[in-house]
Amino acid sequence: MNHKWLRDPCFAIDEESCQRAREHQAQLTKPPGSLGALETLAIRLAGLQHKPLPSAQQVWISIFAGDHGVAAEGVSAFPQVVTGEMVRNFASGGAAISVLARSLGAMLEVVNLGTVNDPGELPGVRRAIIALQTHNFCEREAMDGAQLEAALRAGADSAAAAHAAGAQIFIGGEMGIANTTSAAALACGLLGESPVALAGAGTGLDAAGIQHKAAVIERALARYPNDDDALAWLGRVGGFEIAALTGAYIAAAQMGMAVLVDGFITTAAALAAVRINPASRAWMFFAHRSRERGHARLLSVLDADPLLDLGLRLGEGSGAATAIPLLRLACELHGRMATFAQAGVSEA
Repeated sequence: MNHKWLRDPCFAIDEESCQRAREHQAQLTKPPGSLGALETLAIRLAGLQHKPLPSAQQVWISIFAGDHGVAAEGVSAFPQVVTGEMVRNFASGGAAISVLARSLGAMLEVVNLGTVNDPGELPGVRRAIIALQTHNFCEREAMDGAQLEAALRAGADSAAAAHAAGAQIFIGGEMGIANTTSAAALACGLLGESPVALAGAGTGLDAAGIQHKAAVIERALARYPNDDDALAWLGRVGGFEIAALTGAYIAAAQMGMAVLVDGFITTAAALAAVRINPASRAWMFFAHRSRERGHARLLSVLDADPLLDLGLRLGEGSGAATAIPLLRLACELHGRMATFAQAGVSEA
């Protein structure tokens, strides 16, 4: 399949807006640098949004749902039917991300890419069904070329809808029983790491369950070449929702829309996106440090400094949504604080 669009250039960052924002920060009534990361967030957003006074009020959240054939290996504490049941829960407003989206006034879209337990047509859910689930990647590649392209495009379509709606921040979330297994396998493939180092508890596995999960990933990795081809690894061991996230992150960067990356699974997708299109990294903010084993390693590889560390590991985009108030406060402080001249305060 033709994936050439993934390598198209990303939107240019406006260094002049960054510099004007930096100069503005220097005039605010505070010691230089005293607001730490809140200052640098505003300056980065200024360059991405091409204006010295940025905003983070318009937020779009896309939750991509898909089932995984590797669930047949017993790698999750929850049954596979939960994926479709949670799609219904998202639509009815009962999930954590649903509550957070309402609280933030964010647009929430759910994209069903294929679930074994299909909930059917639901309000607020876009059906982009690829198959009921990916193949069990211990037996064959998770996706063929057409399925991989469909998943990548589904993510790009969500980013395009967000951009058309005027979103300033794009959040991608995920739902799919066994998707921490898929994300860990993807990370192992891209980094050449051992599954023992990157496979974690996921939905709540005990030590024996984690050991079994690592063994399943080890068995799968032995089937495939030892290379670092991100697109190939997405097809080999990825999930529909992980590929959709990858496509969404790259498309958002190409359209000039900042991305707030959530936890372990979304960071694995972000790593794939950066390997495919390195310029997309500049458009990514990282919301939090997940408790899921392996996330710290991915953050380190991406040179990412997350905004929060709350012990979260739910997924759904919930950690990213929780970090939105920090981005908003950074913009408010940047845009509304008085300068020394306005306040009549003596400078240092």
